[in-house]
Amino acid sequence: MTNSNTIFKSIKPIAAIATLALIGCTCACGPADSKAADPDVARSYDVSKVQKDDEIAKLVPESVAKTGELTVGVNVSYAPAEFFAADGKTPVGYEIDFSKALAKLMGLKAKIMHAQFDSIIPAIGSKYNVGISGFTVNAERMKSVDFVTYANAGLSFEVRKGNPTKVDPKNLCGKKVTLETGTVGEPIMEEAKKQCAANNDKPLEIMSFKDQTDATTALLSGRADVMYADTPVAGYAAIKNSGKLEILESSNDAEPMGAAVKKGDAKMLKLIKAAIDKLMKNGVYKDILKKWGVENVAIKKSQVNPEV
Repeated sequence: MTNSNTIFKSIKPIAAIATLALIGCTCACGPADSKAADPDVARSYDVSKVQKDDEIAKLVPESVAKTGELTVGVNVSYAPAEFFAADGKTPVGYEIDFSKALAKLMGLKAKIMHAQFDSIIPAIGSKYNVGISGFTVNAERMKSVDFVTYANAGLSFEVRKGNPTKVDPKNLCGKKVTLETGTVGEPIMEEAKKQCAANNDKPLEIMSFKDQTDATTALLSGRADVMYADTPVAGYAAIKNSGKLEILESSNDAEPMGAAVKKGDAKMLKLIKAAIDKLMKNGVYKDILKKWGVENVAIKKSQVNPEV
């Protein structure tokens, strides 16, 4: 039998605890205003500060300009990038703020359209102008869409406090792993599952959910032993469920995340690139990340379809 410690050699773990400094409600919040009383809504970046950029607005395709909206495909269940506030209706998160700011530069209003994560990319160009939903850039996705990068993020293993089921990221055979369907971590776990079987080891069970919130709940309830998610997502889950969850290990290699547009749509690609570059230049980009305590995902320069 092959040494099971070699099964996960493609995953480079380091001991790390993700710390996300969340900023509380600092405005005068009264009980009469439920949105103002919600710290996640209060934490959101004030996009009214973002002014229309005439040069960028000229790049907006006529068909989009006529609608007055930038339609953004988002799976609103991936906190702190995008999730629903306490009212269950208001999308919040750093990618929500980012999408709204991009639209403001264009002289448009962002129309946030919630969808299952794995259904977004196939509908970009028909249903959505752009997809901004924690998409890790990879070769498979670039067959269908073009990307403009705006962040770097790695992956983390998260367990219940104290690691009660003795999860070892180097050998997950015999464990139940929870994750969101269609995320970059899914094929990594599928490969690990095959290797467990090839080595006649205990089976690795993958619990794949359409929404990240359900994946987190599976871990919290004890149905799963470990969760595999983007490090900002795992870190936020640990904070929101203080004392119940902890990050076990994080990958050492951060990968680019990008806004996705229809493959070959040069006009939309140029528009999104120009708007992202502007937000990086004027400081709004970093201000948004700081609001949500995820400055560690920041990049210095955006790229179109980077080598991965």
